[in-house]
Amino acid sequence: MGVTGPPGPVMDRDEVDRALARLGAEHEAIETSLLALQDHAGRRLLEGAALTGVTRDRWVSTEASITLLWTYFDAYTDALRSARDIRSRRRWSSREDLAELTELLRGGSVTVAGSAMATANAPTLHGGPGKLSEQFTLVALVDRMNDLYASSLDMVVAADAVWSALPARIDLLAAELQRTRKLAHSVGVRPGEHPAGDDLERITRVLTNLREQVVSDPMAFWSPTPGSSAPGGGRPDTTVYDREARALEDVRREIDAVLTVRQDAEQRLVRLRDVLSRADRTLAEARIARGEVLAKIAATEVPVVSGPPTVLQEQLAAAAEYRRQAQWHRLSPLLESLEQKAEDELLRARESLTAVTAPLAVRAELRGRLDAYKAKIARHGLAEDPFLIERYDAARRMLWSAPCDLRVAEGAVLRYQQAAAELLRAPAVRGEPEDRRGEDRS
Repeated sequence: MGVTGPPGPVMDRDEVDRALARLGAEHEAIETSLLALQDHAGRRLLEGAALTGVTRDRWVSTEASITLLWTYFDAYTDALRSARDIRSRRRWSSREDLAELTELLRGGSVTVAGSAMATANAPTLHGGPGKLSEQFTLVALVDRMNDLYASSLDMVVAADAVWSALPARIDLLAAELQRTRKLAHSVGVRPGEHPAGDDLERITRVLTNLREQVVSDPMAFWSPTPGSSAPGGGRPDTTVYDREARALEDVRREIDAVLTVRQDAEQRLVRLRDVLSRADRTLAEARIARGEVLAKIAATEVPVVSGPPTVLQEQLAAAAEYRRQAQWHRLSPLLESLEQKAEDELLRARESLTAVTAPLAVRAELRGRLDAYKAKIARHGLAEDPFLIERYDAARRMLWSAPCDLRVAEGAVLRYQQAAAELLRAPAVRGEPEDRRGEDRS
C-alpha cells in the first residue's frame, strides 16, 4: 500500500494527470491488499472461532479496524472517482477545475462518516476518542489505512501461524502419547503404581488443556520478534509443548528400560545370585581365616567378620517373584538397586578377608625375609657361623610356632638381619679364624 506525494500550489494539467495515475495504481494496490486480507485463512478462522483471553480482545479491535479500513477505502474510492469526473469534463481543464482538483487531491477534503459500531473498538488517528466524522487529505487517509492494515494483518498472520504450527504438533504428540500409554499398560506401568504412569496421566491432562487454549486463544502463544515492524514478525511460543515432549521422551526411556528388564531379567537374576554367592563364600573364607589367625597369631587385633545380609537375599527372592508374576515395572528398579548392592557386598567381603588375613600376610613376609637372608649368607660361605645360626634358629622358632607374637618375631628377624649385615661388611677373609687372619697380616 503506497503513499501519495506532498500537497502544494495549484496543480497544472500534467501534474493532475500524473497524480490521478498514481492514485489509480495505489487504489488498485489497496483494493488487492484488502481483498487478500478479507480472504486470508487466518481471518476466516478468527471470524468463526470461539475466542478467549488475549485473542478475543485483540480480535474485537482488529475486526473493527478491518471494518473501518473498508469505510476509509470507500471514501478514498469516492474521492478518486470525483477527481476523475472533474478531470473528464473537458479535455483542457479550466483554472477553476484545476483549483478544485488541487483541493481534492492535496487538501483535507475527504470526509469519512463513521458509525459508532464501526469506530468504537478501532484505534483512532490521534489516539483519542472516536468521532462521528473525520477530515483527511488523501495522503493522511492512505497513511491511516496503512497503519490499520499493518496492525490487522499482524494479528491475523500471528493467529494463523500459531494455529498452523501448534495444534497439529500437539495432535502428533498426543498420538505418540496414546501409543506410549498402551505400551506402558502392557508392561504394568499404570497410574498409582509407577511414577511413569503418573507422568503419562499428567502429560495427557496438560496436552488436552494446551490444545484447547491454543485453539481458543492463539495470541497467548505468540512471541513477537523484538524490533520487528513486519506484519507477523515473530514465532509460535512452544515452551509448554517442548517441555511435555521432553517429559514424554523421558517416560518412553523409562518404559524401554522396563522392556529391557523383561528381555534379560533371568540373566540378570543369575548374575545377581552368582555375585551374592561369591560374597557369601568370601565371608565364609574370612571367618575360617579369622579362626586360624586367632590360633596362630598372638597379641594382635583381628576384626570380626559379619554374616551375609539377609535383606539382600529377601530382595533377591522378591525380584524372582516379580519376574514370575511379570511385574516388570517393579522388577526394573529393584534389579538396578540389587546389582549395585551386590557389588558393594562382594567388595565388603573381599575387604573383610584382606583385613582378617593381614597378620598371616605379615608372618609370611617375615618368613620370606628370614629365608632370603639365610640364602644370602650361604652364598657368601657364612652359613655355618655359630652366632648367625643361633640368631636364625631363634627367629625361626618364633615364626613357625603357634601362637606367633608378630612384634617379637619381627624383632628377632631384624636382629638376624643386622648380624648378617655386620658379618658381610667385616674386612676379614671369609671362613678363616680371627687369630689366623692376624698372623697373615704380620
